Amino acid sequence: MKQFGLDRRTFKILLVGYIIIALIGAVFLHSNWAHTTPITFLDAFFTSTSAISMTGLVVKNTAVDFTFLGQIILLILIQIGGLGYMSIGFFVYLLIRKKVGFSGRNLLKESLFYPSMDGLFKFFKKVLLFIFIIELAGALLLTMRFALDMDFKKALWFGIFHSISAFNNAGFSIFEHGISTYKNDIAINLIITTLIIIGGLGYFVLVELYFFQKKRLPNLSLHTKVVVLSTIILILSSTVIILALEYSNPKTMGNFSLFDKILSSYFTAINYRTAGFNTLNINHLNDASLFFGSLFMVIGGAPGGTAGGMKITTVITLLLYAYWSIRDGRVRIFGHEISQETISRAFVIAIGSAVYIIVAVILLSLLESHFNFLPLLFETSSAFATVGISVGNGKTLSLCASFTNPSKIIIIIMMLSGRIGVFAFLLSVFKQDKAIHIRFPEGKINL
Repeated sequence: MKQFGLDRRTFKILLVGYIIIALIGAVFLHSNWAHTTPITFLDAFFTSTSAISMTGLVVKNTAVDFTFLGQIILLILIQIGGLGYMSIGFFVYLLIRKKVGFSGRNLLKESLFYPSMDGLFKFFKKVLLFIFIIELAGALLLTMRFALDMDFKKALWFGIFHSISAFNNAGFSIFEHGISTYKNDIAINLIITTLIIIGGLGYFVLVELYFFQKKRLPNLSLHTKVVVLSTIILILSSTVIILALEYSNPKTMGNFSLFDKILSSYFTAINYRTAGFNTLNINHLNDASLFFGSLFMVIGGAPGGTAGGMKITTVITLLLYAYWSIRDGRVRIFGHEISQETISRAFVIAIGSAVYIIVAVILLSLLESHFNFLPLLFETSSAFATVGISVGNGKTLSLCASFTNPSKIIIIIMMLSGRIGVFAFLLSVFKQDKAIHIRFPEGKINL
């Protein structure tokens, strides 16, 4: 796989790093001072992994089963996961003014999906500033809204927690029943979804859009143009599809006003992308909505940010390839031609993701045969894409709370691999072959 210019060792370190941090988080969450109800170490590890991977699947109720200190641990894990643990280490290096070697810079570059070493330090500093400003703004707005329903001290904590959780596309909530209470609240819906969208665009896109808006950048890059356009298309199309599928469903939004139906459809569409908050009872969605949601979650957001999934750039590349293949075969968009290397990588990611999900859901269907297949597919897609939406266990937890330990381990693996990306995960797990320089004769296969 050297044709992609990727270092297996780099991704292996990233994967091992996330596992170690998840284990450390599990140790803290398993401590007596972090939880209010009994918790096994596996459930603590599951919760820690869900936080570091910014997934949001829960086997324990964040609001009820964890203390204030336990919630702080979860928030720290979410922030580390959103920024990338190598970014945290790099930040410490900057504080102590210690020189970072090439391997350290390479790890940071890959964890942030930054295209090159040039300008990496400046880019990282800008990312830190952007994250602080965005999360602070979100926290202030949410605090002002929550303060109308609770005392200011509590509203401040709820504002900070949900702002960080939303921007990092984590989906964790410290409301006992999530934010379903605010399903008709315009302010909460818009603040939460805006934070999710911004986080899902990717840090590179955010920085570039800022400088372009300030007229300090003459043109947007092809990557940014593709991400912004595809994000808008996916949000609008998915909102319309959810509205159409659930419009008359009395168990979800059938009894809502037209405005509330549109608002709920929009909120659900945004959270399908990788966030995990929900204002509708997902268990009451019809089968068509669950199947569409499974597909949509797998698409995910943009690379280099807080979103998971295959990434929208992968899907757009494949769609463009399908379109141009029946014409002249040269894949183009916005006056640029897409390289064969990018197309090949997109195919590997798409096929790898499909096989990965299929194997996982088959294993779950064998281990959890008492559950219907579609909810298991939905849960698997949610874990792989680090979304966190679930049909639920009939109470306040995710469906996986009712899984056996082997099934929970499968979900943990799905969440970790979803965090670093399926291509990076495959590259870090499987042995990298040496480059073969022998050319073989071409053969023909009829399609």
